[in-house]
Amino acid sequence: MTYYEEDNEVVPDLGLRIDVEENNNIKGDYVKLRECEEEEPGSPRRWSCGKVWYWLKLALLLTCLGLLAGVFIKWVGPFFMDKEVIPIINWETTTFSTPVLALLVFASVALFPTLLLPSSPSMWVAGMTFGYGFGFLLIMSAVAVGISLPYFIGSLFLHRIQGWLEKYPKKAAILRAAGEGDWFHQFRTVALIRISPFPYIIYNYCAVATHVKFGPYFLGSLAGMVPEIFVTIYTGIMIRTLADASHESHFLSAPQIIFNVIGFTASVATTIFFTVYAKRQLKVLQQREEELLLQ
Repeated sequence: MTYYEEDNEVVPDLGLRIDVEENNNIKGDYVKLRECEEEEPGSPRRWSCGKVWYWLKLALLLTCLGLLAGVFIKWVGPFFMDKEVIPIINWETTTFSTPVLALLVFASVALFPTLLLPSSPSMWVAGMTFGYGFGFLLIMSAVAVGISLPYFIGSLFLHRIQGWLEKYPKKAAILRAAGEGDWFHQFRTVALIRISPFPYIIYNYCAVATHVKFGPYFLGSLAGMVPEIFVTIYTGIMIRTLADASHESHFLSAPQIIFNVIGFTASVATTIFFTVYAKRQLKVLQQREEELLLQ
C-alpha cells in the first residue's frame, strides 16, 4: 500500500494482486482500489459542509434583520417619531427654506469631516428632504469637498502623520498599500478602503502620508462611498415615511411594511457584501505589504 497526495490530502493507494491462470501460465495483475469513489464526469460537485453552514448563517442573519426591521417599523418607529423626529422635522421645515436647508446640508457634509465630526445625520436630512435624485447629487458634491480639504490640510502635517503610521506598522500596512503601484492600483485600493469599515475621517488625513496621488484618491473615494451614500439616503427616506405615517395617526399598510422591510434588508445585505469583499481584498494587500516590509 502506497500513499500519494491529491488536492492537498494524503490518499491511500491500495494494490490487490489477482493471479489468473491463462494457458497454464500464471500471470499477476494488479487492480488499484481507491479509498473513495471518484466523481463521474460531468457530475455536480457536492457542497462542503462549510459552504452550506455559511449560507445557512447568512440566511438566518437576514431573516433576523428582516424581523427586527418589521418590529421597528410597526411599533418602535412610530413611538420614536412622535417624541423626537417629528418635532425636529417641523422645526426644520418652519425655520429654513428649501434652498437654505440644501446649503446647510452641503456645508455640514463638506466641513464636518475636516473637524472630525460625523456627517451621516446631515445625509439623513438630505434623504428626508430631497430624496434620491437631488439628494445624491447634493451629497456627492459635498463629499468631494469633504475628502479634499483634509487631504491638503494633512500635507501640512505630513511628518507627524508619517511618524504616527510608523508606530503602528501592521495597522498602517493597509494604508501604505494605497500608495503603491500604478494609478489604477491606487484608485482600486482607495475605493476598497472607503467601502471597508476603516474610519472615514481618519483616512482623510492619513492618505497623504501614504504617497497616494490626489487623482486616484479623489476618484477612488467618491466611487467607494457610493454604497454608503445610497444607504444613508434610503435611511432618511424611510425615517420620513415613518414620520408621515405617525403624524397622520395611521399605521403603514401591509404592502408599505413589506416594501420597507425588503428595502432595509437589501440595504443591509448589500452593505455586508461590499464590506466583506473589501476586507478580504484589503487583507491580501496588507499581507503583500507586510511581506515587503520583512524583506
